[in-house]
Formats: sequence, structure tokens, C-alpha cells
Amino acid sequence: MGEFISIETGAAPGVATLRLDRPKVNALNAQVVAELHQAADELSKMAEVRAVVIWGGPRVFAAGADIGEFSGMGIEEGRDLGNRFNAAFRAVELLPQVTIGAINGYALGGGCELAMSAEFRLVGESAVLGQPEISLGIIPGGGGTQRLSRLVGITKAKELIYSGRNVDADEAVSIGLASAVHPDAEVYDEALKLAARYCSAPAAIAMAKRAILNGFALPLEEALSVEVDEFAACFGTEDASIGVASFLERGPGKAKFTGK
Repeated sequence: MGEFISIETGAAPGVATLRLDRPKVNALNAQVVAELHQAADELSKMAEVRAVVIWGGPRVFAAGADIGEFSGMGIEEGRDLGNRFNAAFRAVELLPQVTIGAINGYALGGGCELAMSAEFRLVGESAVLGQPEISLGIIPGGGGTQRLSRLVGITKAKELIYSGRNVDADEAVSIGLASAVHPDAEVYDEALKLAARYCSAPAAIAMAKRAILNGFALPLEEALSVEVDEFAACFGTEDASIGVASFLERGPGKAKFTGK
């Protein structure tokens, strides 16, 4: 669809791969960010896709923003750049599908921010994650200060952002930045397997995602109201009827859902 970002299907039923491919290290320049946003908009309309794997290929996920574009940048240009990064990553985060980052090699700066926009992150043994922006005299501008704090806790996020140090695969899992470590050559296949598993889930998985995302930053009383709205919406799905009937007839765990 784009020069550097593509949507690939066929690897597993109901699964699409959002593929980054900008040699040599998938640096996120203005064009890549725009193509990423466009791809997220397209995926949001693909009802046949129920899970998305975000992958930068077998060598590197995304080594960060294209620093060459920062040269001579002023405050307003910086604001515009941050807004474009955040709009693209937020579009990924809000996809109705389940999203899984398959991370080989470097996921640094904007690459780490993109990875954190996915719901789950599977990392290769050689993966390296981090927010090294402080070494440039700046801070993360694509959601890094916010999503990292929510994933690993505010104290650990401060330590990582203030120091700019990298995190290896095992530490990423231990602090909650990644879900699991796999051999480098198996990361993408493991992500596809996980995505396929979620594809067999009922349509209610999309309601659960909306309830969690939309309620997370709200006071509890308001968040519970969000949950009730999504809970009610479940009963408008074919899968709710299938699930309830299957439970009453055959007990739990035997329903075959349609995703509708």
C-alpha cells in the first residue's frame, strides 16, 4: 500500500501483518509515520481481520525516528512532529483488532513507542528496547513517557527515560515491557500463533478492548459505566447467543464462535 508500510494477509486466517520495511533500520521518518497512520485507518475497516501482527522483519523492528529530520527543528516544528507521531501510534493502539508486536533487533525511541502501542509484545532473544532520546537532549515525543509509565510503573519509567539506557529481552519481560521471549527466528511465527488464537475468540473481545482502553484513565465510577455499556453491547452479538446456548447445553469451554 505504501513504499515502506504494507498490510499483508494470508499467513493465518483472520490475521494481518502490518509490515515495516525501510532499509536499513526501519527509521521512522515523516513518510513512514504517514503511511503507518494510513495503514491503521485501513485496518480499522477490515472486518475480516481480527488480529494484527506488527513486524519490522527478522533483523530490526524500528531503530527509532529519523534523526536527520530533527536538524534545525524549532518548537513549533517539534510540536507538529510529536502530534503526527502520536496520531499514528494512537491509531494503532485503538485498532479494533487484537495487536501483537513481533520484535526482532532494535526497538528504540519511536520504535519502542510503536511497540508499546500494541497490546502484546513478543521479543527475540537478541531484542533491544529503550527510550534513548535523553542522549539527544530531548525526551520521547510519541507517547513514550506515558505508555512506558503505564506498562512498567512510574519509577522504572523515570529510570529508563532519565538514563536513556537500553533493555535486553529478559529484562523487558521481567519489568512488564514485553510478554515473552522467543528465539529470534521464531518470534514472528509465535506472534502469528498468538494472533490466530485470538481470532477464535468471540466478538466480545473487541468490547473488552474498548472497555479497558476507554476506562483506564477515568475515575472508577465513570470507568464502570464504560464497562456496563460494553457489557450490554455484547448481547447484540451472535457470539453471545452461541456462547450462552453452548454453556447451557454442553457446559463451559465448548462454544465455537463466529466472531460476529
